[in-house]
Amino acid sequence: MKLFEEKKFNIPKLEGISEKAIEEHLKLYAGYVKNTNTIIQKIEEYTKDAEANAYALGEINRRFGFEFDGMRMHEYYFSQFEGGPALLTPGSPLEKIDLNRFKAIALTRGIGWAVVYHDPISQELLSAWVDEHHLGQLVGLQPIVVLDMWEHAYFIDYTPAEKKKYIDAFFANLNWRVCENNFLKAQNSEG
Repeated sequence: MKLFEEKKFNIPKLEGISEKAIEEHLKLYAGYVKNTNTIIQKIEEYTKDAEANAYALGEINRRFGFEFDGMRMHEYYFSQFEGGPALLTPGSPLEKIDLNRFKAIALTRGIGWAVVYHDPISQELLSAWVDEHHLGQLVGLQPIVVLDMWEHAYFIDYTPAEKKKYIDAFFANLNWRVCENNFLKAQNSEG
């Protein structure tokens, strides 16, 4: 299986999210890419004698979802800052997002992600909380807006009690055109 490459993001200076926070956060993302690749290689190695390695293979397969989803969720997250902040295009379907509801979800106690998904069956935009990258993902739905609410995303600039300030900073820097592009890709992949 082909290994994954760490993506490079063109993130300008952000308002309310420091360069140091982004720099440290990107290091964490790099770790997810590395760990995903290591797991892929180990799975390949262990499957050569799947019976003898059944326990190790089972455990590493469980870990794969955490590392892979951590890699992908961070790619969505960082790409939303590329090109600097941009407002929604007038008449955009994303105007239907209930931002108050989404922000309330983002304030969920604990670590995780606030995500706006597009459901190809109902044609609705659904906001949800995802624990630990791989727990709570909505099956078959494409992420449109992805907000990292793990403390590593904001602890350099904000305390856990200041999560709301971080959420406000996220939206102040969000390039909605990237999110609109995610939506278009989701619609084009329906079939």
